[in-house]
Amino acid sequence: MKFFLDTANLDQIKTAGEMGIIDGVTTNPSLMAKEGITGNENILEHYVNICRIVDGDVSAEVISTESEGMVEEGEKLASLHEQIVVKVPVIPEGIKAIKYLTKKGIRTNCTLIFNAGQALLAAKAGAAYVSPFIGRLDDIGQDGMELIHQIVHIFDIYGLETEIIAASIRNTNHILRCMEAGAHVATCPLDAITGLLNHPLTSAGLEKFLADHRKLNK
Repeated sequence: MKFFLDTANLDQIKTAGEMGIIDGVTTNPSLMAKEGITGNENILEHYVNICRIVDGDVSAEVISTESEGMVEEGEKLASLHEQIVVKVPVIPEGIKAIKYLTKKGIRTNCTLIFNAGQALLAAKAGAAYVSPFIGRLDDIGQDGMELIHQIVHIFDIYGLETEIIAASIRNTNHILRCMEAGAHVATCPLDAITGLLNHPLTSAGLEKFLADHRKLNK
């Protein structure tokens, strides 16, 4: 399983990279705005800066809602760096854009997926990734993890090569359940990933070792 960091914060990306725990980055306009990155040229430059830090795929999102605009944006984004994956919404115009971009050799990440049918159509169109949002489904009383299980099952039956990115992850439990379900990627905030390191017995055990060491070296 791969970990992508869901952020546009360069410091967090550097931290995760130094720890050796991330395989890529996903971004969106909201994450860019959170970091105060505004203006098209600044946003494009920021994508390149992210690619310089991380070795893996970096998802950069289009903002057009018509296929022609998505294609134009997608081609420009893909030209920035070989690691860029074009993030496209799962709407009819988006599926058309995914098909076109795939034929051009441009990889895509189909986002805002909330049911297995959407994921299947995106995969049929040639998406390299599909991104089901599990946290947002949980927010409205549905079981986001059930969607991951369903998509994994369907993709396995038909041998689809599209990778599943579990997105909208809120906590470490989500990450572990996604691993169990067979998602290829979990994209998360840094604190959710580093939270996997936390356990009270680890902290207590380390303190005991250090206390014993201090006693022996008085």
